[in-house]
Amino acid sequence: MVKRLLLAVGLFTLGFLVWYIGPAEIYDAVHRLGPVAILAILAPSFIMYLVEGYGWKVTLERPERVPFWRLLMIRMAGEVVNMTTPTAYVGGEPLKAYLLQRHGVPMVEGLASVVIAKTTMTIAQVLFIIVGIGVGLWILGPDGSPGQIITAALLSLGLLLFGTGAFVLVQRRGLFTWTLELIRKLGWRIAFLERREEQLRSLDRTILNFYTRRRGMFYLSTGLYLLGWLAEAIEVYVIIYCLGGSADMLSAVSIGALSVLIKGGTFFIPGSLGAQDAGNLLLLRAFGYSEVVGVAFALLRRFRELVWISVGLLCLTLIGKPQGSANDS
Repeated sequence: MVKRLLLAVGLFTLGFLVWYIGPAEIYDAVHRLGPVAILAILAPSFIMYLVEGYGWKVTLERPERVPFWRLLMIRMAGEVVNMTTPTAYVGGEPLKAYLLQRHGVPMVEGLASVVIAKTTMTIAQVLFIIVGIGVGLWILGPDGSPGQIITAALLSLGLLLFGTGAFVLVQRRGLFTWTLELIRKLGWRIAFLERREEQLRSLDRTILNFYTRRRGMFYLSTGLYLLGWLAEAIEVYVIIYCLGGSADMLSAVSIGALSVLIKGGTFFIPGSLGAQDAGNLLLLRAFGYSEVVGVAFALLRRFRELVWISVGLLCLTLIGKPQGSANDS
């Protein structure tokens, strides 16, 4: 019921923004785009998926077992669940580990790689946001309405840093066994977890071994994910350029980073519908762009999401079919 209410509010917010700015003006701004511009807008997110796919691949103990194109399909199938369900962008992670089993990757190793990749991606995300906020402060200054946006972003970043640091610390102490022990201290007994206690301990050992013995892969994965986040800034630049705005790469970095922060902070709304779009509009207005460009920008990013959601659903359908062999050549 709550999810439906939030979805309805998001749809109303998006519809109101379009009505307030003017559907005709928005249509004119988007209608001028041709097929080449649409492909250019989709290109950065395609690069992002490729780079982030490698960022996940290097966290596997034996990455050669899974062909990269198949790993990419598995990741996109999991990401479509993350993007379309209000699960703090983690609902598709167990699915990825489950699908890896078809390629001889044990569930423990698959889950460990998923947790590690999520951690390196989040660390890279924090670094990207820090850079974006710094650039935003330099461009906009600390005063006025834009300064208030940056201040709010700094507060949100503080919470994100705390959460990320706590998550890494708990992993080093044993995330899953610590969770099991906490549940027991609360007086609860979950049979599903109790029966898998040894698997949970093995999972924690696998994660800890990666951090202590494969630090090079940890830094490589983080760096690849950071490149993936920077592709978001390229997308911002391309969209603004195609809409006829005065594109500036530094502003694009800041807008991209703050947009990521807004999207992450509204995970409880399905697809961050409405909140993400209003946030993008406010961001572009703060950086001096018109309301028409702001709403058109938000709608084009929604278009990009719909394209990749469709691709993700296709991947989910294809890899869900029975395979003649567990390994692809």
